[in-house]
Amino acid sequence: MFAEMGTEPATLEIASASYAIWVAPQLADGSYFGFLVEDAGVVVAGIGLKVMDFPPNPVHPESNKRGFISNMWVDPELMMHGEAELLRRGATYAVLQASAMGRPLYEKLGWSSTAEMGKMLGKILDKALE
Repeated sequence: MFAEMGTEPATLEIASASYAIWVAPQLADGSYFGFLVEDAGVVVAGIGLKVMDFPPNPVHPESNKRGFISNMWVDPELMMHGEAELLRRGATYAVLQASAMGRPLYEKLGWSSTAEMGKMLGKILDKALE
């Protein structure tokens, strides 16, 4: 997805290595989990999930948990299973990142853009230190 969105290959390599370090202990302790779908022994779909501590707010006023969906691959039905598992684990709201190609699929599944914004803070620090 990030390659499709125009991320530089060198940045993807760094992010992949950092992600492997980040996810390994979470896989071990079960805080990062997911599902795979196989067809004749071949994986045809997958989804990675995490429940994060997040302050209650107007979007999810009664819960201090937010679901995060990553590594969604191919099967929309798998998304429903992932959403149900996040709900079972206490997350009443979830977020994901979508490429332009993926947005129509997620919108069909009831997802919508939110008011969240992002900013790379390191860029500010670099300028402030100059």
